[in-house]
Amino acid sequence: MDNLYRQQSLIFKYILYVVAVAFIVFFLPKGGKFKYEFQKGKPWQFENLYAPFDFSIQKTDAEIAKEKQVIESNQLPYYRYDRAEVENVEQSFEQKFEDKWSNSTLKDNQKKRLKYFSKVILDSVYSKGILQNNGKQVQRNFIFLVKDNEASKVRVTDFFRVSEINDLVGRILSENNLSIFEKETQALFFDIITPNVSFDNNLTQKARNEALSKLSYTRGTVDQGRLIIAKGEVVEAENLKILESLKSEYESELWTANNYYYILIGYTVLVALVLIMLFLFLKKYRRTVYENNVKVTFIFFNILLMVFITTMVIKYNDQLVFVVPLCILPLILKTFFDARLGLFVHVLTILILGFVVPNSFEYIFLQIITGIVTILTVSELYKRANLFVSVGQITLIYIIGYLAFHTIHEGDLSDIEWYTLGLFLLNGMITLFVQPLIYIYEKLFGLVSDVSLLELSDTNSKLLKELSNKAPGTFHHSLQVANLAEAAANEIGANAMLVRVGALYHDIGKMNEPTYFTENQVTNVNPHDELSPKDSARIIIDHVIKGIEIARKNNLPDRIIDFIRSHHGTTLVFYFYKKQKELEEDVNEEDFRYPGPLPFSRETAILMMADSVEAASKSLKNPTFLIIDEFVDKIISGQMKANQFLNADITFKEIETIKKIFKQKLINIYHLRVEYPE
Repeated sequence: MDNLYRQQSLIFKYILYVVAVAFIVFFLPKGGKFKYEFQKGKPWQFENLYAPFDFSIQKTDAEIAKEKQVIESNQLPYYRYDRAEVENVEQSFEQKFEDKWSNSTLKDNQKKRLKYFSKVILDSVYSKGILQNNGKQVQRNFIFLVKDNEASKVRVTDFFRVSEINDLVGRILSENNLSIFEKETQALFFDIITPNVSFDNNLTQKARNEALSKLSYTRGTVDQGRLIIAKGEVVEAENLKILESLKSEYESELWTANNYYYILIGYTVLVALVLIMLFLFLKKYRRTVYENNVKVTFIFFNILLMVFITTMVIKYNDQLVFVVPLCILPLILKTFFDARLGLFVHVLTILILGFVVPNSFEYIFLQIITGIVTILTVSELYKRANLFVSVGQITLIYIIGYLAFHTIHEGDLSDIEWYTLGLFLLNGMITLFVQPLIYIYEKLFGLVSDVSLLELSDTNSKLLKELSNKAPGTFHHSLQVANLAEAAANEIGANAMLVRVGALYHDIGKMNEPTYFTENQVTNVNPHDELSPKDSARIIIDHVIKGIEIARKNNLPDRIIDFIRSHHGTTLVFYFYKKQKELEEDVNEEDFRYPGPLPFSRETAILMMADSVEAASKSLKNPTFLIIDEFVDKIISGQMKANQFLNADITFKEIETIKKIFKQKLINIYHLRVEYPE
């Protein structure tokens, strides 16, 4: 069980690795990979291609859509004749006619004639029927009328409309000398006439679907052994359609039950190899990142996110593949880690996406080039202008690369797809979203960017204000150390902003008992005079522990807390150790030694050197160039002899450069002035 606990970090990486591989393979295209790549209007660069088997030529989406449109435009709607409604109208006519004329002075002969011709009008109206006022009838000149379970094609104009009935009544009554009854008859028909021809949606849809089902998605076949395209021949027109049909048929045939697992294994092996390379790189060249599971998870999360977004975009429309802002990946990784790691992860992600994207060579080439440009041009991302300039350069490289490929294939710049250029511009605008994304990642994963460091370096922040009020000497010391460390970091190419912020906060633990530290003693009273050397050493050593507590309470990032923990390494509180030695011979060194850890980066090593040099320089009397030179060499050499830099990734050459910078800075600080006469 203890062994399992010790190996939990490694187990987590194994699980993360398996999950990442499974996730990526899941989103890869579910089909075999056609071994030839081709583009419309580009020459065929492979050997002569013959049909490996019989296959049908697929119609293009545009052709199918056009044929569907023709079918739908020719498809006539179905209307249903309601005979029951006609019978209801006839019954209503009989009743209302008698009610209307039963008490009138109308003669029997006139009444019979009026009733007869009224029925003629009624029969004329319902011989075809009356359309319902729903707008469907105006979309076609003809419709299918279903009457007595038989459908017949009729003109829309053959149907009566309610507005036409009055004219019909007037005309027939006038022809038969019954005009005096026109208004009463019109009123009667207005009350009883109702539409009886209605749109039959179910039957119309059924007929439409039946017509569409007869649509053929293929046109002609290609026999096995037929020459499809010769080497050097331009891919266009019929050749293009045949090649696309072969590709579709090949991939669908390949992805069968028999081959499913073989293809799946192939994808899994390739993706697994790519991710193994990432783990090996981290383990060999970025050990601190490799040992931090949060950072490893962060890197894998970004890879999976880019793969997911790209595959989703391609499934929707593969022409939009360049909208995906893939350069966000190196931008983010460079912000939180370094340029080399950012570029390495970017390249690995592109290799994975090569399985998915069309025209993979062009895609991989453009993305790698823009990734390199991103790494080389982006610096100090916290400056807004730098981000806009970098995004502009990225977009420009995309456009130049696309135009270059277009020229290679076409021989000139004619027929440029402006739509694609627009996609590159859209890609650039989306890339600007990296700033809020960095902020989100900081909160989710507890990482620190240059933007956060810039905020922390503000001396008006709450914690630094408190330090300047409670321990003004320590605050001034921290500022001096920050200046020394920043200058040294700039000279050797370390993270200057990180080391500056670390220097500003490295002594915040002195706020609890400031008077026990020399720089804060404004009188000749020294509280250490009343304590034993061991107790005094304990107070001095405890400022590291208290500093960590204060930092955690104020939510300082772990990268800043690392400076607090390591700025004294495992050195001795030499002054009080010597005083204790004067009192007793047998002294336990561990009581006078800082708990560590040792500095484990160039930045933390620089801070240790700057802190010791600046603090000790206060004891110099009448400093000269030679005194400062020997003094700096002595301080840093002593730290090296004490093996304080064993875990730091820093070279002898860099240490010598740092010493040179410290000497220059101290000479500038302690330069001799002319003594002015009184």
